[in-house]
Amino acid sequence: MKCIPVQEAVGSILCHDITQILPGEFKGRRFKKGHIIQEEDIQVLLSLGKDNIYVWENLPGMVHENDAATFLKDITMGDGLTFGEIKEGKITFTAAHDGLLKVDADRLFQLNMLGEISFASLHNNLPVKKGEAVAGTRVIPLVIDQKKLDEAKKLLDGHKIIEVKPMKSFNIGIVTTGSEVYYHRIEDKFGPILRGKMEAYHCTVAGQTFVPDDKEMIEAAIKDWLDKGVDMVFCTGGMSVDPDDLTPSAIRDTGCEIITYGTPVLPGAMFLLSYYTDGRPVLGLPGCVMHSKVTVFDLIFPRILAGEKITMADIAAFGHGGLCSNCAECHYPNCHFGK
Repeated sequence: MKCIPVQEAVGSILCHDITQILPGEFKGRRFKKGHIIQEEDIQVLLSLGKDNIYVWENLPGMVHENDAATFLKDITMGDGLTFGEIKEGKITFTAAHDGLLKVDADRLFQLNMLGEISFASLHNNLPVKKGEAVAGTRVIPLVIDQKKLDEAKKLLDGHKIIEVKPMKSFNIGIVTTGSEVYYHRIEDKFGPILRGKMEAYHCTVAGQTFVPDDKEMIEAAIKDWLDKGVDMVFCTGGMSVDPDDLTPSAIRDTGCEIITYGTPVLPGAMFLLSYYTDGRPVLGLPGCVMHSKVTVFDLIFPRILAGEKITMADIAAFGHGGLCSNCAECHYPNCHFGK
């Protein structure tokens, strides 16, 4: 940038914001960085005490920060996102709809390793709401060499590193096991909890079947919901390793592929993830889903709704950050859990 007299600045690009203060009337940005100075601006600038002004010196091969931010937006932004006005050289990405935020963390790391480029995002696999800010990008200097931007484009090679995937609205069947509930010795607490969670994700509960601790009856109840065409089945109760806890073996005997019975997440160690022969998920939910506000279920369920098939590698990755601190006031997802 260079400093020139205001009277010679017409047509030049302002390098910084200029604030105007009118006591009792206005205080704020009068001219924003990147503004092209017009003839009528001269007297206003002089009234603001600006006899000289810093403008962008247009050197060949150098790109202004605003144009650089637009360039970075174009090579990084995937589906499900929108963006606002460039402010101070930064573009903010916001969710265009409710969904699951997906961030290519490896490529994001490589992009930031180039230097002079800043790209910050929320965590990968985070459920977000429409209008929520999820990322921002800018370059560090006021002007940057085009070669640096070309290097970033080559690095990404057409891969968008951030998107918001829509989540489907599933219709879900619940199978609740346990003779104590089946024979009305105690009241079922699981159903209301799950219905509340489903409402938050715009999903519906087709119904809830109660069965005693009988493996054949549990298996038949699961198959019944699958035959009725639900998108997913939740099985509650009978998920520990006690001899009379028969739900995991019943799920297996329906023909489901067990991805995992057990996770490195607390709460949620006894969670079971499986897929029926046609790919529909059948989940075994441990008691913690009923008693704890946030568990492994809250980490996995949004990803299933976004169309992902969860693997054992995905489950194992939860170990880093998989311990809930059980804060007196829960701030999830604005915490370390599951990240």
